[in-house]
Amino acid sequence: ELDAAMSEATTLRLDEKAKNEQTIKDAGEAQTAVAQALTVLKEFYAKAGEATAFMQQQPAAPEIFDAPYKGMQSENGGVIGMLEVIESDFARLEADTIAGEATAQKEYASFMTDSKVDKEAKSKDIEHKTAKKQDEEQALTVKNEDLEGTQKELDAALAYFDKLKPSCVDAGVSFEDRVARRKEEIESLQEALRILNGEDLA
Repeated sequence: ELDAAMSEATTLRLDEKAKNEQTIKDAGEAQTAVAQALTVLKEFYAKAGEATAFMQQQPAAPEIFDAPYKGMQSENGGVIGMLEVIESDFARLEADTIAGEATAQKEYASFMTDSKVDKEAKSKDIEHKTAKKQDEEQALTVKNEDLEGTQKELDAALAYFDKLKPSCVDAGVSFEDRVARRKEEIESLQEALRILNGEDLA
């Protein structure tokens, strides 16, 4: 998921960078073109003013040419004023795009750094959890083997118990009968002991 986000961010960043570089290039070229146009117009108006001035020195010049012709720059800024505004707009566009590109690059670098740190932390966490899982699986295997061994011992003990049970517990004999039999058995053992010790039986 993190790799996909990083890949997408890289793709978007490359697209944005290409677009910004093209905008900066276009704005620079446009400023150059507008500056050249301004130079041509200024030269034209300067020459036009001189040409009109020469015409005024002729004796039959009409009253309309009482001042040298300099074009219509004075009315609302004229063509030159408009071109100067366009030139400043291109300059502002270029500056804004350069600043935006720098900001976007800084944000991208920050995102990539944070993502790499996060990815490394998650990788370490995965390694740790994988190792812990392996340790716990190994411990589980050992415990299962121990359980299996213990179960075999228990089964053997229960089988032996089942084998001994009939000889120890005689079904159908009451407690009083067993106490009486035990008492008789003890007495007969004591009598056998006395005989072995050589005591007189009376």
